[in-house]
Amino acid sequence: MLKFSNKFSNSRDAVVFFAGEGFSFKSKEGLFAENEEKKARLFVKGFQNLNQKEKILSFDINEKLKCFVVKISKKVSNFDAEELGANFCLNIKNSKQVKTIDFYPDSLNAEKNKLINYSLSFMHGFNLKSYDFNKYKTQNLEKEKSVSKNLHLVSSFSNEIEKKYKDLKAVEDGVFLTRDLVSEPPNTLNPEHYVKEILKLKQLGLKVNVLDEKKMKNLGLNALLGVGQGSVNKSYLVSIEWNGSKNKKDKPIALVGKGVCFDTGGISLKPARFMEEMKYDMAGSAVVVGLLKTLAMRKAKANVVGVVGLVENMPGGNAQRPGDIVKSFSGKTIEILNTDAEGRLVLADALSYTENNFKPKFIIDLATLTGAIIVCLGEEYAGLFSNNDELSDKVFKSGMEVNEKVWRFPLHKNYDKLMDSTVADVQNINYSGGAGSITAAQFLQRFILNNTPWAHLDIAGMAFSKKAANLNPRGATGFGVRLLNNLIKKYYE
Repeated sequence: MLKFSNKFSNSRDAVVFFAGEGFSFKSKEGLFAENEEKKARLFVKGFQNLNQKEKILSFDINEKLKCFVVKISKKVSNFDAEELGANFCLNIKNSKQVKTIDFYPDSLNAEKNKLINYSLSFMHGFNLKSYDFNKYKTQNLEKEKSVSKNLHLVSSFSNEIEKKYKDLKAVEDGVFLTRDLVSEPPNTLNPEHYVKEILKLKQLGLKVNVLDEKKMKNLGLNALLGVGQGSVNKSYLVSIEWNGSKNKKDKPIALVGKGVCFDTGGISLKPARFMEEMKYDMAGSAVVVGLLKTLAMRKAKANVVGVVGLVENMPGGNAQRPGDIVKSFSGKTIEILNTDAEGRLVLADALSYTENNFKPKFIIDLATLTGAIIVCLGEEYAGLFSNNDELSDKVFKSGMEVNEKVWRFPLHKNYDKLMDSTVADVQNINYSGGAGSITAAQFLQRFILNNTPWAHLDIAGMAFSKKAANLNPRGATGFGVRLLNNLIKKYYE
């Protein structure tokens, strides 16, 4: 819990202050007890002779109070400050002794705006790193409760910082919702349960519309329906609308997410090893849902619609077969060569439906679409594909600014030929070999029918991680929420 004040708390276990080059810092009455500031400055002076790579150092000012010094260099960026906050979180996360912490950014000898930005970024990084998904841990509940922290940011500018932090808090809540959804086990988060979670967002002022299987069949969303027909769990298409623009007739920004709640591969069954990770195959949709929550919470001045296709890909008795041909919402026919290339089938209908029904300014889709993108980029960049240079550049720059990086790949008619079917308009996989992520994007591009600006983000390497890194915990990362929020805030509000 983060609170803001201009006075230090009486019950603190630790104080965190910021120091500049040479570990110089400004003090304030109450930062240290009487006669202890001299002792603190002696400790800090001693740090000058230590390894200069160390950015966070600590000492005990007395038996009840621990002090942390965070070194801020002149060239530090906001993201560097976020990482410092995340690193500090790791330092004290499991400490039973440190429960109440005062953060004092005014100790830094910097002009007001920089001081405010550093403190905001530091606390944002701290909070993003503090995330835990532990709702199913029955043996460690008391331990988890014992390490929760009371955080107080103490500053002469506390009112301004608190006001600005509201937007960051909205981002954190959106990221955490995305991480929660991705982390849920597939026996809990089936498509129907997912719809119920989305409907909860109506209380924030979001408009939610749910298409069930009967409605989708009447509309001709057969590509999406084919993926889910082998599961006992029903499929859905859900739209979530936020209308925050002053001009209510302003065309919306459209975001489309792949929501395969569990992917066995269907009849083209995946190997057993690591199949449990396929609960993450709905991460693209979770980013869309988390982002819409963020936009609603911070009352974004833009019109945005999110559309998510929610299915489960199972090898049941009625499952789609390799060799089947389905007619998509767009009217184009698709030959199914591999039932494990199912995400693009869901997106094909979701993209065409979104373009047709909402007439958006542009569409961005997100999906854990291909393993090939992980071979290319690992866990450092998401793959970016686009039919529009301006949109692509904005997505790239927005990602760099929040360190959710994307890298653009080519689209070309020669790649498109690899997806041509001999018996239908298009086939759902390239069996000629190579360019797996590109040909998947080429497939999706065929379902953008009216030349709407479009970008596809393949986040297969970014949606979850087997190791904790930067601001992310191990597991679900929430990658994409901060990127797209920054894109909308910077260019479209």
